[in-house]
Amino acid sequence: MGNAIVVKNLGKRFHRYPADRPQTLHEALLGGLRRLRPAERFWGLRDVSFSVAAGQMVGVVGRNGAGKSTLLRLLGGIGRPDEGQVKVNGRVGALLSLGAGFHPDLTGRENVFISGVISGLTRREVAQRFDSIVAFSELEESINNPLRTYSTGMQMRLAFAVAAHTEPNILLLDEVLAVGDLSFQRKCTERIAQFKAEGCTIILVSHEPTLIRELCDDAIWLQGGRLAAHGPAAMVVDKYVAEADAETRRRTPETRPILHTISGTALQVNENRFGSLELEINAVYLLDSEGAIAPELDSGDPLCVEINYQATQPIHAPIFSVTITDRDGTVCYDTSTAAAALTLPTVKGQGQIVLHFERLDLNAGLYYINVGAYERDWTYAYDYHWHVYPLTIRSASGDQGILRPPNRWEIGGAQSNDNFLYPRSATPHEEVETVAKE
Repeated sequence: MGNAIVVKNLGKRFHRYPADRPQTLHEALLGGLRRLRPAERFWGLRDVSFSVAAGQMVGVVGRNGAGKSTLLRLLGGIGRPDEGQVKVNGRVGALLSLGAGFHPDLTGRENVFISGVISGLTRREVAQRFDSIVAFSELEESINNPLRTYSTGMQMRLAFAVAAHTEPNILLLDEVLAVGDLSFQRKCTERIAQFKAEGCTIILVSHEPTLIRELCDDAIWLQGGRLAAHGPAAMVVDKYVAEADAETRRRTPETRPILHTISGTALQVNENRFGSLELEINAVYLLDSEGAIAPELDSGDPLCVEINYQATQPIHAPIFSVTITDRDGTVCYDTSTAAAALTLPTVKGQGQIVLHFERLDLNAGLYYINVGAYERDWTYAYDYHWHVYPLTIRSASGDQGILRPPNRWEIGGAQSNDNFLYPRSATPHEEVETVAKE
């Protein structure tokens, strides 16, 4: 099996301009044209070399500004390298920015056709796949509405649905799997796995180490525009996470007054609380659809995770994360403001951020909602609470596993078999539904 991608000594240089750079021609003429010149030049990527075998899935991790998106754009043919070379063998499909190419004044239907053609499909091919695209996005009721009426999540669903119906040899994905609720994320992940099973080469950029570990064969760690590690995904992710954890533990104070959560759990630094505490999470509430505190929920119920924080000094663009784990620490779901492409402004004083789950399709069991606030590049945690906020999910179903998405069984096609069993109230070809609570 040959290589789908070969990168040799890749380098890309950028200009950095002064903060007072003129924004208009009038300002330039009054202030002098010298301020239009770049203050300096820097390397966004330098001396990066690797190869990816056909059919392989490779994850790319690193802090913001490490060069991940720059690498993906060069692989997709957007821009030219200043050093080295990139060789790509096969048709490339790229989802470098969810919603790129969408027009807010056009309907969802019109945007599907435009985005599909931009992705390399013919109009006829888009028309043939249109119903499937809409069904995948779960936006049947909104497809004829202007895109400006869509929420960010709805736009993400539509963009991924279009990308999921292209047929590339090489697929480039930049932070695109954090779309929708738990069930839709699973659908996206399964589609990526299907691409991989069909022999598609996939490069996935993500801030979520767990996702890289679970989906990818190999991983690349970029640090300061250079290749810090390249190898099996688990090994590279472990190194990347270990560096961030070590920095967080180094910044965690040795002692701090013990606090107690609303459920009475003791919150102690270096045990279940870690971080520099420049920004402190001082209260977390798990709320049901009525806004009441909910230590228990039925499977399929909505959930709001309300995080109250306080920053004693200005904190620029912090990242907030929510992770759902089971009692053994297995990650069931992980998301963050960064994964949702949400950039917070500089914060100071008291504030609040809320994550809304439209429905939580988990099987019965005890789970923990872990919350954290991080430095804007994920370099370390300001405050991270581990296994402090329990949540019990109730379900009468006998389903196994972690997820319990809405589902139904359809019985039919066995009329000639006298021993074929039907439910007492069912006849051949009738549908028997088991639907998780709406």
